[in-house]
Amino acid sequence: METETRSKKTRCIEDLRRKVLTEALEPGMYLDETELADTYGISRPPLREVLRQLAGEGYVVLHENRGAQVAPMTHKTLRNFFVVAPMIYAATTRLAAEHATPDQIARLKECQRAFRQAIKNGDAAERALGNERFHSIIGEMADNEYLMPSLRRLLIDHTRISMTFYNPRKPSFAEQREIAADQHDQFIALIEAGEADAAAALAVAHWELSRAQIESFVTPEGINIPLGRAPGVAGTRGAS
Repeated sequence: METETRSKKTRCIEDLRRKVLTEALEPGMYLDETELADTYGISRPPLREVLRQLAGEGYVVLHENRGAQVAPMTHKTLRNFFVVAPMIYAATTRLAAEHATPDQIARLKECQRAFRQAIKNGDAAERALGNERFHSIIGEMADNEYLMPSLRRLLIDHTRISMTFYNPRKPSFAEQREIAADQHDQFIALIEAGEADAAAALAVAHWELSRAQIESFVTPEGINIPLGRAPGVAGTRGAS
């Protein structure tokens, strides 16, 4: 019975992480504990353990008397995201090039193969999740207990935003997606060669590619309406 409960908890944790990352659970929404307990077939005590773990990892925020809320993406969090992302990615990748083991490099290569396949399949969720796994492995390579929690939290919001970046309905992002995938191959080569400075520089370039796309997402282009014509009113002349 205890083993079965652990198995259900594991499935619950993994599924909730995925749903937060892919925005199946939207930022800021509150979770219904009764509904979650029924969905995953676990009682309230182990479910609350799951939610506490997810809160510690940054996926949810726990509020007294209100329960668990999917981590919001506010103006403040996005501002802080932009400030720290290049520093964390560069530091993590530099350390990865210094400490990576052959087994970790093999896992990174396998992750990249799956990422390429997701791109080929046009699967936005698997692309975003594959990118998150790729950079999480680099974080494991860095082997730094101070950086890893920050990287995990950073990747949560980066992955959620990337659901738009990797959306196949956004053809304007296709070239950037290919560049990002090629940069992943470069990461592997530099980490495997132990080129710490070059790996850190690539991390900044990789971030800049993402940053440009994120900015285009948060500040979309306006609707192009011809001057002198009101939307939806044919033949209306502008004021002279």
